[in-house]
Amino acid sequence: MTKLRFAVLGTGFWANYQIPAWMELEGIELVALYNRTRSKAEALAARYNVPNVYDDAQELINKEKIDFVDIITDVDSHASLTMMAAKKGITVICQKPMASKLPLAQEMVSVCERAGVPLFIHENWRWQAPIRKVKEILNSGVIGKVFKARVTFCSGFPVFENQPFLAELDEFILTDIGSHILDTCRFLFGEVETLFCHTATVNAKIKGEDVANVFMKMKNGISCYTEMSYASVLEYEPFPQTFLLIEGERGSIQLTKDYSIHVTTRKGTEVITATPKMYSWLDPKYAVVHSSIVDCNRDILRALQGKHQAETTGADNLQTVKLVHAAYASARTRSIIDVEKFE
Repeated sequence: MTKLRFAVLGTGFWANYQIPAWMELEGIELVALYNRTRSKAEALAARYNVPNVYDDAQELINKEKIDFVDIITDVDSHASLTMMAAKKGITVICQKPMASKLPLAQEMVSVCERAGVPLFIHENWRWQAPIRKVKEILNSGVIGKVFKARVTFCSGFPVFENQPFLAELDEFILTDIGSHILDTCRFLFGEVETLFCHTATVNAKIKGEDVANVFMKMKNGISCYTEMSYASVLEYEPFPQTFLLIEGERGSIQLTKDYSIHVTTRKGTEVITATPKMYSWLDPKYAVVHSSIVDCNRDILRALQGKHQAETTGADNLQTVKLVHAAYASARTRSIIDVEKFE
């Protein structure tokens, strides 16, 4: 099988995990790296034996014979790099959030569609081992028809130490973790009909919001409440775990700490542990997140190889971007947003 050649654009914090995650898969070859600061790209190139390094993205696109790019840069450059690759007929994989504004995300999808270029968003949260297991249990029908769900990501983790640029964002938690959490809600419970959001800024040293609560009515009638915080002081620090409580007509599913899933019916409770796969390169504290990168990459790679339709296409993720910005609009206006009509 001919290997697919690809380049990574951006060699910051997440590239240190995205690149080794790609290395776990067969049928691909990383041939070039780009970063504005060339020395950062050179350091990663030396670590992973990547032959070519650039500090000009356009030069890389023009010179390298590649099948796809993986964009791991700051969100403000996602659109321009996506369009740059699309014009050359190169498939695009882009980190979340797709874009800083909904119209820009819509344009990215449209440009790729017109160019006949596939666009995938690297949305790995739904690929976490415990979340995939919860989906499997839901699909089994053991708790019957779901009527209510709570999705929780509340932490006091010092996220700004690893990624200081986040403190300067005018919009923070909904674009950062909210992109993941709202996409997870779509994955588990379907599309959203209406939503209401309240945000707050607790940390006086940041510009954006670090608390967001979103209440959604799903199109299938499920009431879904999501709570997100980077300002929480808790007895148990759960970062980076997502907790779930899903209630159905015949029982409930609760995802708690350490990947423990409690499935309760009138017959009693069964406890299942969905531990992520441990790779040598991942940070054990981030295991559930870093492990999911491999699974998300595998799903996209199978699509690139023509084996199936990937879950996290640009068109699909556009619905998540829409939820993020609908939530901001709700918080600003203190009103319920009809998602289908939101633009």
